[in-house]
Amino acid sequence: MSCGEGHCITCGDVAVEMRVVRVDARRELALCEDGRGERETVQVALVGPVAAGDLLLVHAGTAIQRLQEALR
Repeated sequence: MSCGEGHCITCGDVAVEMRVVRVDARRELALCEDGRGERETVQVALVGPVAAGDLLLVHAGTAIQRLQEALR
């Protein structure tokens, strides 16, 4: 799909800060919560092992970066 009036998924999505609530290390998934309290299951293989309380930058259901508390 071309960009323009109807954006492709990459152009239309934004990354969101989310905090890890619970981890399923075997499947490399984490239940995360955004600032509004909305929860989502996130794939965490790209950022390595995570733990409850970690802050992640999430794009399209995948953690793409681990954030430091100072960035909040």
